[in-house]
This record gives sequence, structure tokens and C-alpha cells, in this order.
Amino acid sequence: MTPRLPRAIVDSHHHLWDLAQIHYPWLAEAYDAASFILGDYRPLCRNFMPGDLRAAWGGMPVVATVHIEAECERRLALEETRWVHAQAAASGFPNAVVAHVDLLAGDADEQLDAHCRYPLVRSIRFKPVTSRRPDGSVRDTPGSLFDPRWPAALARLQAHGLAWDLRVPFWHLEEAAAVLRDFPALPVVLQHTGLPWDRSEDGLVAWRRGMAALAALPNVHVRLSELGLRDRPWRLEDNLPVVRDAVAIFGWQRSMFGSNFPVAGLRIDYPALVRAMAEALAPLDEAASAAVWHDNALRFYRIDLAAVPIVAGV
Repeated sequence: MTPRLPRAIVDSHHHLWDLAQIHYPWLAEAYDAASFILGDYRPLCRNFMPGDLRAAWGGMPVVATVHIEAECERRLALEETRWVHAQAAASGFPNAVVAHVDLLAGDADEQLDAHCRYPLVRSIRFKPVTSRRPDGSVRDTPGSLFDPRWPAALARLQAHGLAWDLRVPFWHLEEAAAVLRDFPALPVVLQHTGLPWDRSEDGLVAWRRGMAALAALPNVHVRLSELGLRDRPWRLEDNLPVVRDAVAIFGWQRSMFGSNFPVAGLRIDYPALVRAMAEALAPLDEAASAAVWHDNALRFYRIDLAAVPIVAGV
């Protein structure tokens, strides 16, 4: 049976960069395949502009997008937000922006105020410090989820009317849930399907446990994105059960599609990713499928389609 392809897609996670305009150390000078989630990433060390993303769609019906900060030199985070807005004005997308702010910094309120002057900013991605392995510990490390400054940081984010794009590997999901229990009104989306990097049965049991802890919080959503594994090809048989488990845990009402392009392009092209995701979502009825592909991201990121002029595939 051929999977039902989406009629409309909101890509809730992608990146753009112009290396001549904004400095990205990891792309321009500090190449470090050993620590990158997919290993060798040399193909990414070039400009990736709106036209490149549009070409990658390959005719897929993308109607709106969300830009995620791309780890520029941190002092240039506001400049990145300004540059992304210029791209939106020129190309029609992105239609929402997730910016970087150091939420634990002494001047976090001032940083948030500055980003909020740009009308597409909807959320902040500020990554907690995490351990490199499931058996590692960062309990006493500033910036980890055990840092006592996190509650004030999340309260600050909520006061500015913004969401939190949460990115931690699966072994920190339960810690994230513990921090978020006191913030039931803060919109949160977990990036990259909770990063289930260990696909052994024990690893998946731990991932499901962490996912369930976060899904127990009604304000937390999950982004079905970046299922690629380090030094392994992208295979449907590996990723289909992960997507279906994630949707079963969070419910289709709190699940949304994201491509993570151009990064995901190291493992799979855009049309193939859409077809694979359509197969994973095949058990859903048409309304539930449309929510995952389109409706949930529109609502979470407060995107007004009436103001979106892009035409996919052109």
C-alpha cells in the first residue's frame, strides 16, 4: 500500500546560514566530526540559503517553515535573528524563528527583550549542558539541568511569552521532565524525537521511559525530526518504529514534523524523508496525519498562513 503523502507541510525545524555574513565556528573553522551527531559533516560547510532549501524540497508541498538557531558565534545571536528576518522578507520564509539566548546569563532579560523586537521570534533554543554518554554525569556542572538557576530561567522565558525548544539526548529526558513540572503553562517542544541514539532494546526502553515522563506534562510536544544515526545509513526499518512509538506516547495532537535540513541531508534527501515519514504515519487517519504534518506546528509557533507568500517547488 502506498503511504498517503501530505497535502501541506509545515517544516518545523530547519536551518539557514551565510558564512560570509554570520560567523559559525563549527562550520567555518572548528570542524569537529568526532563530536558531531552524524559524524563527517564536511558537506555542510558551505552556504545554505532559502533557495537551497527550496531546491531540497523537490516539489514537496511545504507551505511554511520554522528556522532554528544554528549555533553561530554566541555574541552574534541577535545578528542571526536579524539576518533570518531579512531572508524571510526576501523569500517568504521562514515564518517563525527560534532564536538563541543564554537563559542563565545575568542579562538574559535584556537578551530576550532584544530578540522579541523581531516579529517572527516565537521560541528560544538554549541547550542544557549534557553528558556525552548515558553513564556520564554532569550533576555538579553549571548549565546542566541540575543547575538551580533553571527555574528562574524558565519563568523568565514564560514571562516573555515565548516557548522553549528543548534539545537533550534521551538519557536526560527524565531530568528535563523534573525541571518542567513546575511550569505547566510554558509551551515546550522536544527536538529530534528525544535523540534515541541507542537503538538496542535497553536503550529504547530508557528512551521510552524518558519520553513518557515528558509526555505526562500536557504542555510538552515532540518534534519528529533527525532520526539519523552516527555512521549508519538512514533506514526505514530502524526509524519507523521510533516515530510510531513517539506518536503513541505523545499523541498525534502534540507531535509535529521537522526536517532538520540541511543536517538531515547527510543521510537522506527531503522527498525520501517525507515519503518515509508518511509511511510511519500511515496508521493515522487523515485529520490526525494533517495535524502532525501541518496543524500542530502552525498552532505551536503561531504562524498565520494568510501572511505566508511562499509557493513550494517553485
